[in-house]
Amino acid sequence: MTDTLQAIARSLSNDVQTLSTVSHNVANMHTPGYRAVRAIPEFQPDAASAERSFATAIDQRDGALAQTGGELDIALRGEGFLVVERNGQMLLTRAGALRIDSEGRLATVAGDLAMGYAGHLQMPAGKARFGRDGQVFVGDAPVGQLQFVAVGDASRLRPVGKGAYAYDGPLAEWKGSVVQGAVEHANVDAAEETVRLMELTRHAESVQRAISIYDKAMDTGINQIGGN
Repeated sequence: MTDTLQAIARSLSNDVQTLSTVSHNVANMHTPGYRAVRAIPEFQPDAASAERSFATAIDQRDGALAQTGGELDIALRGEGFLVVERNGQMLLTRAGALRIDSEGRLATVAGDLAMGYAGHLQMPAGKARFGRDGQVFVGDAPVGQLQFVAVGDASRLRPVGKGAYAYDGPLAEWKGSVVQGAVEHANVDAAEETVRLMELTRHAESVQRAISIYDKAMDTGINQIGGN
């Protein structure tokens, strides 16, 4: 019976973890550049019985574009992230609503500094233009090139708030492109999240019934022992 109880407890724990990812996704549906979190099942063949646990990974599919016409708004297409600096730490983001900070540097709305391959991008006065490869121009003069990277292991992306992610895994070549005058919506599909929530609800109800059956079996067994 102990094994049965442990299996039920693990199943409930997995449901709670998956529900947490669904709730987080729904809460960030309107956060520009947000990457949905997915619960990924993992099987452990060396266990006494093939139990299933869950890891989480960031969904790297593109979100829909919102055309803003903003000169400093950019959206990324394809897998990858813009490299930014926050308090000396290099982070990754898809939040492309940029601005110029008080020191004339290109930064995100959250205040993270956009990184080029030669450091921060200092923006002189004038009309900004972004090439599809991330080249930055003010007027006809080149300013630098935004630094983009792709990640080799999305499960090692960790949200750190304000639309940014820490990453400690291998990098890959960025093969995407930049769209100026637009920002990217969160890549959360409301219908998909609703289906996942319904599936979780049905599974949780099944687990509740299993608990009830287990409880009745234990009660019957104890009563029989007591009657002997």
